[in-house]
Amino acid sequence: MRQRFQTGSILEVDGRFVLQWWEDGHRRKKRLGRIGKVTKADARRILAAILGPLNSRDVPPSKSWTLADFMERIYLPFYRRKWKRSTAMTNEDRMEHHLVSKFGTCTLGSFHREQLQGFLDQKAAAGLSFSVVDHLRWDLKQVFDMAVAEGFLLRNPAQLLFTPRECPRPTIRIMTTEEVQKLLGVLEVREQLIARLAVLAGMRPGEIFALKWGRLEAQYADIRQRVYRGDIDTPKSTYSVRQAALADGLLSAVAEWKTFAVDSSPDAWVFPSEKLTTPIRKDNCWRRGFAPRLKPLGLGWVNFQVMRRTHSCLLKELDVDPQVRAEQMGHTVDVNENVYTRTSLGRRREAVNKLEAALRIM
Repeated sequence: MRQRFQTGSILEVDGRFVLQWWEDGHRRKKRLGRIGKVTKADARRILAAILGPLNSRDVPPSKSWTLADFMERIYLPFYRRKWKRSTAMTNEDRMEHHLVSKFGTCTLGSFHREQLQGFLDQKAAAGLSFSVVDHLRWDLKQVFDMAVAEGFLLRNPAQLLFTPRECPRPTIRIMTTEEVQKLLGVLEVREQLIARLAVLAGMRPGEIFALKWGRLEAQYADIRQRVYRGDIDTPKSTYSVRQAALADGLLSAVAEWKTFAVDSSPDAWVFPSEKLTTPIRKDNCWRRGFAPRLKPLGLGWVNFQVMRRTHSCLLKELDVDPQVRAEQMGHTVDVNENVYTRTSLGRRREAVNKLEAALRIM
């Protein structure tokens, strides 16, 4: 007999989250850690992991399941155990907004390739970026891959989908040496240090804003955490946990900023918010401290990703070993070479001139 689908509940009792659900006719409870150390997003993921097996128990796989039902009962409970908190928030928001809202009531067996490809074509025509549409293509493939693996379908209707070439791709830009100097020249002390950590040390914004003074006591930034949407989390990947070397001038800038700090104890934030107990929000810092100063210089296109890409590209121009660049930035050599690094036109002209000379072509 098909059992009732349940979503459970999350209560706040004596400063802690308490999970509640039904199992075998009995109400079950689970107390979690104190609120603040355990976020509500954490509580939702723990509850979903508990309810996933219960909701799917004794319910035979069938292509008559709706997409929303399959995702809520099978797909999301499984992948929430794999995804980081930041990844889960991004993926679930995207799938809820684009996929569930459009196809949630459709049965798994009703989908076909042309229907799904047409959906991606519509998203491209609506002006969504290549990145968003490509993620949606991957989402569909992964959801239906799981439906096939779990016996709901015999084949994957999303297997051959492609990202439409009409999708607008972002222009990949990096700063020149002169532009970096202009940027640093107009920023206040705090923002200048943040920019230096991005351009000179190659750090991600989440790593920068999650720094505590105890992690800056040597000649490197000891990266053990990051902040994403105000949520303190572990770094992006295993490669991201690292000691990012700091140049001598950057160390001096750190020491200068420390003299302004209200609290410079090891456990205090290097870039605190006004209430000091949390780090400053990246978007707030950019909107107030960066954007008003960069736009008049014609550098309104610069962002943290551009700074980090500039770090990689300028190091390549200096012939720094790819492995050194990758370890400094916290990812693999493949990602560093194929995603972050671009060569300058001057460097490419130098290369073709060498080729021309080698061939003795005048």
